[in-house]
Amino acid sequence: MMRTILVVLLTLAFSSAVLGTPEKLANPQQEARALALQKKLRCLVCQGESLDESGAPLAADLRRLIRERIAAGDSDEAVKAYLVARYGDFILMKPPVERETYVLWFAPLGFLLAGGAVIWLVASRARRRLGVKSTENDHVLERTVDSS
Repeated sequence: MMRTILVVLLTLAFSSAVLGTPEKLANPQQEARALALQKKLRCLVCQGESLDESGAPLAADLRRLIRERIAAGDSDEAVKAYLVARYGDFILMKPPVERETYVLWFAPLGFLLAGGAVIWLVASRARRRLGVKSTENDHVLERTVDSS
């Protein structure tokens, strides 16, 4: 019984030590490269945040992967190429303008133009309606002024 308790306690101690280790490289230049890359890559869970900002478990795994690849000697471009090959251009905070990414780049502009067209259409219809009503009111006002 005492042996089982000791094994459980040791397991908990080692697992908490492993989970609590900081995600940092010993080499400051490599760590700076890892941080710069993390800011250029998107969290696949959060989608609006970079890997550097995200607290998602997948983001933590990707940060660890980036550090492992940098420690192994990969260049920044090699790490990016690896992640793009694995997850697609969507992982890049600024995906390249290519045929496959036209939607990512130009859909917001399309939505903005469509929204502007709807606003213009509604405003022009409202102006026409108000213009007709104000013209009728002007005639009524003219009659009341003329009769006095």
